[in-house]
Amino acid sequence: MPQPFIDGWAKAALTSVGFFWTAFWAFGLGYVVSALIKTFVTEARVKRALGGDGPKSVGLATFFGFISSSCSFAALGTTRSIFGKGAGLAPSLAFLLASTNLVIELGIVIALFLSWQFVVGEYLGGLLLILVVWGLLKLIKPTRLIRKARERVSDDDDERVPDWRRLIRKREGWAKACDAYIREWLMVWKDVTVGFGVAGAIAAFVPGSFFQSLFVGSGGEEQSLGTVVAQSLIGPIAAFFTFIGSMGNIPLAAVLFGSGVSFAGVMAFIFSDLVVFPVLRVQAKYYGWKFALFVAGLFLTAIVVTSVAMHYGLLALGTLPESSVAHGGDPDPLSRFDFGYGFWLNLVFLALSAGASVWFVRRHPSQLGFPSGWLDRVLVVLAVLVFVWVGGGVACWASGVAHVT
Repeated sequence: MPQPFIDGWAKAALTSVGFFWTAFWAFGLGYVVSALIKTFVTEARVKRALGGDGPKSVGLATFFGFISSSCSFAALGTTRSIFGKGAGLAPSLAFLLASTNLVIELGIVIALFLSWQFVVGEYLGGLLLILVVWGLLKLIKPTRLIRKARERVSDDDDERVPDWRRLIRKREGWAKACDAYIREWLMVWKDVTVGFGVAGAIAAFVPGSFFQSLFVGSGGEEQSLGTVVAQSLIGPIAAFFTFIGSMGNIPLAAVLFGSGVSFAGVMAFIFSDLVVFPVLRVQAKYYGWKFALFVAGLFLTAIVVTSVAMHYGLLALGTLPESSVAHGGDPDPLSRFDFGYGFWLNLVFLALSAGASVWFVRRHPSQLGFPSGWLDRVLVVLAVLVFVWVGGGVACWASGVAHVT
């Protein structure tokens, strides 16, 4: 193989590993918080509070979504449950948007790879997304569509709710929290692996000019309203074809911003985890294709409106970030491996994750089998290929065959 390719391969591999090393403790912290909340905060209370479509229900749904943050597919399942139990559509969608966009670990990872302005854009933008979707539902009033969708997922079974005060004092409660923590990782490891692998390869091999061609008008110091809106429309399209979850997409988002894509375009890319094809397919299985496409249309409209609004809001305040704040394509990928606070936090969460994994496997050895769904199977294969790719690139660097600096 030609030397430039080998050097690029090693750089891509080390960049992918560096991305993950930078973000690992953030994943661990977020999933610990999520697991504790899922274990000790009862879902029944959430469902009882969300029966209407008024401000109180939407506000409570947003709060419950925030504290029960999870990956897109877990959030879809919970949303289906509360909607089937009688929650209004607006609170149900508010819960879905909040639990995937207003998540603790996502904000931390965004801060690590981008800047505080993107964290503001994520959280304030997430709230604005919910308000826009709620307003569109008030305007459209799809009563018949809602009724048919609810008939498909209605659930009148009574559920017995454990007492959290008893659970928190028992080994049983902490075993459930351990299970929830490991299951968070089992749900996302494929998406994260593929996402970080793709981001590393793009950072090493794809020139910034490609993104400047894909996102019309990117790379310029000043971008017109038309350009910003166009990039906000292209962001969801790019996310649709990568179909990587929002956590795995953050390093790629940093690469995009470093290549000159506007703040609005990058925010639209990050927000689009609920309009990718796998999510759309799950929605269709739950509620039917007509309802799934309707919700996707709501989300796409809200994403574009929110991204453009956040862009010009920061611009008006003079705080719109420059592309230099992105940390997605450092010239020296080894710079991510230092002995700062992230190193020690990673050791803590590596130890915690190892202990939780052993405890989980001892109690649930049968739950580590090969997944049954076709999409999960494809992602597992892709994740294995990423491991082989990254391992080969690191081996080239470690043996001295490749040079990355």
